[in-house]
Amino acid sequence: MIRTAKIDDLDAVTNLAFSLWPNNEFEKLKDQMKRVLLDKNAAIFLCLIDNKYIGFAQCQLRFDYVEGTESTPVGYLEGIYVHKQYRKQGIAKKFIEQCELWAKENNCIEFGSDCEIANTDSLKFHLKVGFTEANRIICFNKKL
Repeated sequence: MIRTAKIDDLDAVTNLAFSLWPNNEFEKLKDQMKRVLLDKNAAIFLCLIDNKYIGFAQCQLRFDYVEGTESTPVGYLEGIYVHKQYRKQGIAKKFIEQCELWAKENNCIEFGSDCEIANTDSLKFHLKVGFTEANRIICFNKKL
């Protein structure tokens, strides 16, 4: 069962987000997830199986330029995660469908996402659920 997350789901959302982004400080991630849950331009969807949270998807509206798009706002998949034992069952695809529906309901005609250049599993998933690759970049920075 996939449903929209509410502020009461903050702990579950944060635990799932921490599974996806483990290099974050947990409390800072919790604050970030709280802001997302309260943001009218964002949505988080949860999947429950046997009363256990097994995955989430986070999307939002982007009003700045999104690589390869021509409209604004653009719905954007910020993150998606399904516990390993529940993968390859179509849950992530259902998350994408829910995020796309939410984006359409918010007047979007395009939907974007990204992944790390070395994350071949994510690349394969994105292509499988209908995304087309828009560009590849390598970002740089240096301390001043």
